[in-house]
Amino acid sequence: MINKNVVALGFVSFFTDMASSMITPILPLFIVYVLNEGVDKLGFVVAVATFVSYAFRILFGYLSDKYQVVKPFVVTGYLVSALTKPLLYFANTWQTIAGLRGIERMGKAIRSATKDSLISSYSDGKSGKTFGFHKTMDIAGELSGSIIAFLVLYHFGKSRAVFENIFAFTLIPGIVAVIIVYFFVKDAPYKKKETTFSLKDDYSLLPMLFIYFGFIFFMFNESFYIIKAKEAGFRIEYIPLLIVLLNLVQVMLSYFFGLKIDKVGAKKILFISFVFGILSMLSLYFNFIIIGFALLGIFTVASLNALRAYISVHAFNKGTVYGILYGGVALSGALGAVVIGLVWKYFGESRAVIFSLTGLCLVILFSAIKLKGQK
Repeated sequence: MINKNVVALGFVSFFTDMASSMITPILPLFIVYVLNEGVDKLGFVVAVATFVSYAFRILFGYLSDKYQVVKPFVVTGYLVSALTKPLLYFANTWQTIAGLRGIERMGKAIRSATKDSLISSYSDGKSGKTFGFHKTMDIAGELSGSIIAFLVLYHFGKSRAVFENIFAFTLIPGIVAVIIVYFFVKDAPYKKKETTFSLKDDYSLLPMLFIYFGFIFFMFNESFYIIKAKEAGFRIEYIPLLIVLLNLVQVMLSYFFGLKIDKVGAKKILFISFVFGILSMLSLYFNFIIIGFALLGIFTVASLNALRAYISVHAFNKGTVYGILYGGVALSGALGAVVIGLVWKYFGESRAVIFSLTGLCLVILFSAIKLKGQK
């Protein structure tokens, strides 16, 4: 039985990610094909959004553990995101988009580590199952948002005005999410620790996290997947359906991987997710775009569920370690987006994919050695 607070948080994530996924499949297209900016500029936008989204999770995770503040951070984070997404309606340059995405992602940074701590506090010893359920709701929201984006583009065309109206409409599901988290989610049942704050007890978790950071550096962000699909011949109005597929795969497999994590261990599932990540990039190389998106979904849901559950079980300072996870993803994801965007612009998409695959293979070889024999 899933705790009612986790269920409520699931619906919060559902509506928030519905709003986010209305933007996800169209923003790269808006930047590159409506504003006529290059893929390198898209890389900078992705880098800013990724870095802000994840880097500040370290700070708020630390503050949550040190001062025992959870729900206020969660509510504030959702409110910031809900109010910022619609402002993309007024964006005219990639710099403006980068700034707005940075502010919106700050909201995600404020809430994410503390939200995971809140979920963990209500997991009742079944972290894989609990995070699997929450991720299912999360991705179901993304699925709904992608479908909405597709239907709007299909029926109303792909003019600039249509893109901008989609941005504006995200205010509605965003505000619904804020109402739910404020009125229907209880704060974490925290107890003051008798010992002083220290991260030493969590050092053993860092090697696994750093392996993941290396993989994220070389892995294509989904924005590059979207541009790759357009370059491969997909029409703009149908590209949101690829995000639907990406999210549908995650919805179908999130709970499954949650149960498998509880059974066989998070480290084994993480390694398996790396294999799917490499297969996804190989699919892009051979222009098997649909297969690439499906495999990306498997990599994403398996890896995140594995790491979130692993931290829930083993971390002493959960908010801080979740913050480190997301902070590392910020740095590696942001740097990777800039490097891949520049390689793509100056050497072509094919070499960008080869660069990514080479790095991913090196990381998985290292992880196979590092994680061998570990549960």
